[in-house]
Amino acid sequence: MKLSRQFTVFGSAIFCVVIFSLYLMLDRGHFDHPKNLRREGAIQQAQLSLLQEKIDHLERLLAENNEIISNIRDSVINLSESVKDDQKNPQNNNNVSQGSISDLAPSVLIPFLKEPEDCAFASESGNQNSGVQMLNVYSLLPFDNPDGGVWKQGFDITYENNEWDNEPLQVFVVPHSHNDPGWLKTFNDYFRDQTQHILNNMVVKLNEDRRRKFLWSEISYFSKWWDGIDSQKKDAVKSLIANGQLEIVTGGWVMPDEASAHYFALIDQLIEGHQWLERNLGVKPRAGWAVDPFGHSPTMTYLLKRAGFSNMLIQRVHYAIKKYFAATKSLEFYWRQNWDLGSSTDVFCHMMPFYSYDIPHTCGPDPKICCQFDFKRLPGGRISCPWRVPPEAIHQGNVNYRARMLLDQYRKKSKLFRTKVLLAPLGDDFRYSESSEWDQQYQNYQRIFDYLNSQPELHVKIEFGTLSDYFDALHKVDTQQKKSTQSLFPVLSGDFFTYADRDDHYWSGYFTSRPFYKRMDRIMESHLRTAEILYSFARIQAQKYKKTSSFPSSTYYQLLTEARRNLGLFQHHDAITGTAKDWVVVDYGTRLFHSLMSLKTIIRDSAHILILKDKDAYRFNPSKPFLQMESEQQSQDSLPQKTVIKLSTQPRYLVIYNPFDQERHSVVSIYVSSSKVKVLTDSGKPVLIQISAVWEGPNTISNEAYQISFVAHLLPLSMKIYQLLESENSETDMAVYTIYNTEANSGTIFKIKEMKFNTDDITIENSHIKLDFGGSGLMKRMFNKEDGKIHEVKVEFIWYGTRNGRDKSGAYLFLPDGEAKPYISADPPFIRVTHGRIYSEVTCLFPNLKHNVRLYNVQGIEGQSVEIANILDIRGEYNREIAMRISSDLNSQKRFYTDLNGYQIQPRLTMSKLPLQANIYPMSTMAYIQDDGFRLTLLSAQSLGVGSLKNGQIEVIMDRRLMQDDYRGLGQGVQDNKITANLFRILLEKRNGIDMNEEKKSVSFPSLLSHLTSSFLNHPVITMTINPDINSPHLLNGFSPLVSSMPCDIHLVNLRTIQSKEDSGPSDEAALILHRKGFDCRFSNRSELPCSLTQGKLLVHKLFNEFTVQSLIPSSLSLMHSPSDARNISEINMSPMEISTFRIRLR
Repeated sequence: MKLSRQFTVFGSAIFCVVIFSLYLMLDRGHFDHPKNLRREGAIQQAQLSLLQEKIDHLERLLAENNEIISNIRDSVINLSESVKDDQKNPQNNNNVSQGSISDLAPSVLIPFLKEPEDCAFASESGNQNSGVQMLNVYSLLPFDNPDGGVWKQGFDITYENNEWDNEPLQVFVVPHSHNDPGWLKTFNDYFRDQTQHILNNMVVKLNEDRRRKFLWSEISYFSKWWDGIDSQKKDAVKSLIANGQLEIVTGGWVMPDEASAHYFALIDQLIEGHQWLERNLGVKPRAGWAVDPFGHSPTMTYLLKRAGFSNMLIQRVHYAIKKYFAATKSLEFYWRQNWDLGSSTDVFCHMMPFYSYDIPHTCGPDPKICCQFDFKRLPGGRISCPWRVPPEAIHQGNVNYRARMLLDQYRKKSKLFRTKVLLAPLGDDFRYSESSEWDQQYQNYQRIFDYLNSQPELHVKIEFGTLSDYFDALHKVDTQQKKSTQSLFPVLSGDFFTYADRDDHYWSGYFTSRPFYKRMDRIMESHLRTAEILYSFARIQAQKYKKTSSFPSSTYYQLLTEARRNLGLFQHHDAITGTAKDWVVVDYGTRLFHSLMSLKTIIRDSAHILILKDKDAYRFNPSKPFLQMESEQQSQDSLPQKTVIKLSTQPRYLVIYNPFDQERHSVVSIYVSSSKVKVLTDSGKPVLIQISAVWEGPNTISNEAYQISFVAHLLPLSMKIYQLLESENSETDMAVYTIYNTEANSGTIFKIKEMKFNTDDITIENSHIKLDFGGSGLMKRMFNKEDGKIHEVKVEFIWYGTRNGRDKSGAYLFLPDGEAKPYISADPPFIRVTHGRIYSEVTCLFPNLKHNVRLYNVQGIEGQSVEIANILDIRGEYNREIAMRISSDLNSQKRFYTDLNGYQIQPRLTMSKLPLQANIYPMSTMAYIQDDGFRLTLLSAQSLGVGSLKNGQIEVIMDRRLMQDDYRGLGQGVQDNKITANLFRILLEKRNGIDMNEEKKSVSFPSLLSHLTSSFLNHPVITMTINPDINSPHLLNGFSPLVSSMPCDIHLVNLRTIQSKEDSGPSDEAALILHRKGFDCRFSNRSELPCSLTQGKLLVHKLFNEFTVQSLIPSSLSLMHSPSDARNISEINMSPMEISTFRIRLR
């Protein structure tokens, strides 16, 4: 206790010093009168402004003072706890005391104080009582597959004829056409050959009879069609929408994949679609429609809820789950987020019960009968029924028999639901492209409807309807029943991965297929976000300094719009999934690549105006850009390459941008032409640099280029300028190399030690971590310096083959031939060990793989995890999939955790009753395992498939090459592999105060350190050089738009300029999208984080440095709706996990 009292006194003393300093600073300020001001009014004005500055300054100092006091209090609390522990464990006395004293040493980073309310969310979540929890359903089901009769994957359905006597069956037949924006054809080819004809015919055919209805979903196609039609047709479409004949469902740019897509891109394509609809049609979609994504994520449900939706429909769910839900009449439910303790996230969801969304599988349980009511398959047409009983055109002579046959199916289907309102979709892929099909379907069904509706003894009311017609009728019934009791429908939490459509055919292959483009997608997202933010700031600066005529605001807004749409297109469930034809993949890749080039142009030209001290000096010259990117990608299927910066005695200037909303210390690596190099900050202070070799092969060093690395301290969203000079430099550290199993080339300036490999003692370390590597050059142990413990963390590579027989792995399916086999190279790998002051690394070269493990010697976030970079080349392989397995000594007990869309964590259980491929799940940004002492997290910069097949293991499938189709419609294998880069980080964290009963909760959260590490990985710094032919160093200034880092748990998702209502250019408004992340506090507090917590409060008017907030108005997520009490606000209050959009005007 004596030590605790000493530190309390010490803390109080610091407090007094700070207060006294504040007093002196303000006191001195009274005498800093402006000089040479003659007129009294001017003096008063100057004094007023000076006083305002002093007040602002005092506010900032007080805020900093509060932070310091909080930190001291935190240290004292920690110290007191240490002393208490010490009294319990006197033998540890010396260690605890020394560690505690060093904790009080000054640091650039803020010791981190977690308020109880910040921690309460994670500890309380998962206590809610969902009626149906998907983890429990998985534990319950046997996952057998008995023959169900006509409904193969179900059961026999029976009913009594009098069941509808008191309440008639109400049937809504909903015609729809599912249009994939690329799959077997490119987007443009599908539009030319099919989609435009569907939409043209729709206008004509719906106008022929007001009873006809139709659904449309994909705005990417609808907008392209709209741009090419005349005003008369546009008016006809608007009237069809107004009278309820045409409904736009979901209204996103595409119907996105829900496994591989990141929430940034899911939101962006939703905004793009909804904004287009608002501008062109004045339409606000009400219901979600997702008939084809291969499994469903609650993240999409949450985003729809935030956009203003209350109803949705899904289709592709594991057949055993569909059967269970059908048997328990749970196919309709309120889908609630795992972490929601109330019901604020509930969305009503309809799950289609049968195999597919096509007509044979939507009228009822017997596809042989339902197919006879797909009138496109009438004899003489191009398609027929596989069950070999064709449809019959409906006429007076057969309508009685045929209508009753169809009604029997409707009645049987309705027995799976809790109300007597029934949905019967009527459509399939690219249906209704021919005028004849509109007539065949609508006329024959109308004859059936007329007959059934004219027979009162049948107790049925049947009509064409839209999805919202169905949901409205359903909720009307629910409301009537609710008066006496609670809602008819259960509440469900969880997700619907991994999907299987039949047998043991699990769709876990597509989680990894075409990984080159999955990585490119994430790079594109980071660049789009950066371009959006910098463009928003640059436009305001251009207006402020009257440079709007020279800054190409409208041109760049067009490029931004195109990039949003190309990224949106790639979220389609046959694009990011890697499940399209080869040439369609090239089309997607080319679109992404061209937009990536455009985004780089916007970034560098926006940065140009922002870093000029004198804005009058701004000149836009596209042929001679002021800034150049330091890495370039040559084509849509190649990896980016660093450019070599030519040095001379004249300084070159680097501009480094931090796209993230937190302060960071990041290692920047660039290539330069000389090893004699000096790096200076903008104030002229030399920076410590590490000079490393640029390796042109396993043992060949370039004499033309050198890599220099240094630590850049960057404020949030800021740009910082560094000088590069060719000069002798005392602040230089030359990397030292040891190479194994080869000889190095001679004539190099680097020290290289050559070893024949016969030892086991490769180690690299930084101030947080020490790593040991085995004889193959792969990591085997991690020593955590914080707790002094050695952990087994072993990296290995493995191959999966595919099974024999007809069914093999393909683009969709993962059907392995048993457990993975070790990756064994005939020759020992070439191993290169690099030791340096800035980073150290171990590089292994195998025939298919370059594997690099790096530790950064930096304080803060980036030094606390291990970076793993793999470059894969499996182009010569035959039916193989390569995976990286990390084995640890953690007792994970078959439990592991994967993220969904970078938004939330879903607990998983590896089940022996399921085949191997069923235990693979999607990972967008992270997966982890844990026991009561530690958590091991694999953080990822691309979406891939992941599993934990044995205790203590995480394995990630990184690429797959498959020679055959898997019979899901694609008609080809996956043989267009590229040289692919995968980037990861491994984070090992100590857990505190864990009750193992909590491990069974349906919810889990990353630590704040994990969140920030993931964000740094996915938002790397952007390095630019100033064109050497343009010499204006005296005009340069750093750019720092934020007063301080955002709160640790609040992330700026985007600052997206909104399109003008008048034209296709920008408006003065932007969408400010924020996400408050849920996190788990129970981790050892080594994480002195560069930010603080505010319990979800954000004073936006005090957030910006160089900009003033004119207005801030809450909105729905996609800007479709404004709250009824929407008004200008200055303070934002967010709940954990909340994503919110605000309309913001800055000047």
